[in-house]
Amino acid sequence: MTTIAGDTPPEQPSTPIAESFGDDPERYNRARPDYPRALIDRIVAGRTGRTVLDVGCGTGIAARQFQAAGCEVTGVEPDKRMAAYAAERGLRVEIAKFEDWDPAGRVFDTLTAGMTWHWVDPVAGAAQAARVVRPGGRIALFWNAFQLPPDLATAFAKVYAELRPEMPTFQTGGAQFSKDIYAPLLASTADRLHEAGFEPADQWRDEWQRTYTSAEWVDLFPTFGGHALLPRQKVAALQKAIGAEVDAAGGEFVVEYATVTVTAVRASS
Repeated sequence: MTTIAGDTPPEQPSTPIAESFGDDPERYNRARPDYPRALIDRIVAGRTGRTVLDVGCGTGIAARQFQAAGCEVTGVEPDKRMAAYAAERGLRVEIAKFEDWDPAGRVFDTLTAGMTWHWVDPVAGAAQAARVVRPGGRIALFWNAFQLPPDLATAFAKVYAELRPEMPTFQTGGAQFSKDIYAPLLASTADRLHEAGFEPADQWRDEWQRTYTSAEWVDLFPTFGGHALLPRQKVAALQKAIGAEVDAAGGEFVVEYATVTVTAVRASS
């Protein structure tokens, strides 16, 4: 159950949207981007142990990157469909909301969450994290935010205004697709972690780019929050119209990404 910058971080989790990401786990796993290798290496380099708890592991996108880096990863995922997809590909997954999950006395060297922490209750989640991260261990919560080329951001907004007027957050053009969209969430999350028993948090930022073809973007955007709740024919109409806009702009375009992270060490006492 992961999100991307096309899914505005909610002040309160929206259950229907939060539970919709497992509608097509194969597409989700195929289309959603990985996280920068530099970020994975930075998290792993600071560890003193190999155990990682990945919260909201979804199809295992981040978890597999940590496994490849030599970590022993356990995922916690509330969506049975996503969890099954990840388990079939070699990830140990326990099905539960993180706030309600029973760690059975286990503690972990590192807790990670790739694009999911905004679905976790900020107070209960921070308290649970403090219970399951060992003293001296690290929590690292990260999000992929992106920025579209201005002309395409405007074109996509017009498509949504015409075809899906009931989805206003996708009609704001460049304001919706911003590399700084998660800044308020990072600040509030840092405060909650400190209150729960972590040392003062740091924020990291990894900038990168990815070129998308029309077909790749049309594959990706239906995984953004809310699209899985639409009838399939309405999603298909959006895909046709947005694909046409990309084709008119040359058939491919560059997306500017920033992977933003809030991270802290569990205090010793």
